[in-house]
Amino acid sequence: MDSEGRYARERERMVDEHLAARGVTDPHVLEAMRRVPRHRFVQEALRARAYGDHALPIGEEQTISQPFIVGLMTSLLELTGREKVLEVGTGSGYQTAVLAELARRVCSIERLPRLAERARATLEALGHVNVWVRVGNGALGWPDEAPFDRIIVTAGSPAIPPPLVQQLAEGGRMVLPVGSPENQVLTVVDNVGGEIRQRPHGECKFVKLVGKYAWEP
Repeated sequence: MDSEGRYARERERMVDEHLAARGVTDPHVLEAMRRVPRHRFVQEALRARAYGDHALPIGEEQTISQPFIVGLMTSLLELTGREKVLEVGTGSGYQTAVLAELARRVCSIERLPRLAERARATLEALGHVNVWVRVGNGALGWPDEAPFDRIIVTAGSPAIPPPLVQQLAEGGRMVLPVGSPENQVLTVVDNVGGEIRQRPHGECKFVKLVGKYAWEP
């Protein structure tokens, strides 16, 4: 079996054992994660570990999130294929690619230029034409593209950044980790008729969201 065939089998096992067996049941999310080659978003030396259920380093003191968390957060967004999504924290671009499989358009912000450039190149190589990546402070959002039907934040913040609340469309949803640098709560935020409602969805741990309205660098 060639390497791509082996990776495909490992993706199937990842989805079955680390996602479906742990409660991620949205069939569209599961299928998207069967398609997206996670090994393409990590360093070649780490590709043998690409389909384990763990975070991996991607440089710049950042990580690619574990598959379960990617699947869980994506499921909580409840994407139908019509949404414009803001992603705060492009990182490796893996979560971005999963979103691109399920949403109409993905606008992704990364504060570290080298990560943004690498993610953009990988996404382009994989043919994701509905993704836009820019460098900036993600806590400020992307005002020129607002409002967003969905917002996903892949770094922990001490509170929900006000600009992101302002850029969430009526009827929209945001999923983000909120809490201390050591421990956060995965939080679902809904804009219901202009009223912002939030509910917790379990503990998690992410790298820090850095910048205004987040943690100082």
